[in-house]
Amino acid sequence: MTTFHRRALTDEAAEASIYQACQRLRLPTIRSQFVELAAAAPHGQMSYLGFLAELLMAECDYRARKAADRRIKMASFPRQKSLREFDFDANPHVDPAVIHTLANCDWVRKHQPLCLIGDSGTGKSHLLIALGTEAAMAGFKVKYTLAAKLVNELVEATDEKVLTKTIARYGRVDLLCIDELGYMELDRHGAELLFQVLTEREETNSVAIASNESFSGWTKTFTEPRLCAAIVDRLTYGGNIIETGTESYRLAQTRAQADAVVGKAVG
Repeated sequence: MTTFHRRALTDEAAEASIYQACQRLRLPTIRSQFVELAAAAPHGQMSYLGFLAELLMAECDYRARKAADRRIKMASFPRQKSLREFDFDANPHVDPAVIHTLANCDWVRKHQPLCLIGDSGTGKSHLLIALGTEAAMAGFKVKYTLAAKLVNELVEATDEKVLTKTIARYGRVDLLCIDELGYMELDRHGAELLFQVLTEREETNSVAIASNESFSGWTKTFTEPRLCAAIVDRLTYGGNIIETGTESYRLAQTRAQADAVVGKAVG
């Protein structure tokens, strides 16, 4: 049992002591909110334990938000995208129920892959970033990269004799998001390096990819048939496949805006 030997402090002295203690203990939220919460406590008939719980929960919430912000920053997303911003009405190919189920991140916990397949402008990159952001907010370590950039990095790592270290670094993140897979043809060496990264993560951590090519067209990217089949297997086994369609709603929106401008000018 703790016995308090300090003599009673004035309110001003108590506030100063709490402020200094919060600085030393690195409790910024408690430091900024304890005066306001203490003033409100009597009106809410809050007990000492209730008051302490409110302070500690506020600090925990703050730290959780800061940690999520750090994980999102470390993911290196090229821009901010959220599921709230995705226009499901403009793309009926995408089932909102399926996407919101994926936002629960159970597939990341189960180390399952995710493939988003569709033409340019159908929202696959938007969904890739948004679902990656949801995973980061849920506590997972996420890394976003373009397919071409990843392969180039692996080639450079080979030349600098740090390939094993680089592959291990990509293997440690909980979710690796690879965008624009299928936009460029990879030589056998580049494809083999990418395959090593996927093998490192197989059934241990999740991979999510966005591609403008259907699986049947991946032979344009991975020109060696057996290697192509192995990569498709790594990215689809036990995973989720979302087809975003072939009609660009982004192009449709641009046309609609242009027509509206023309109509306004004529009117």
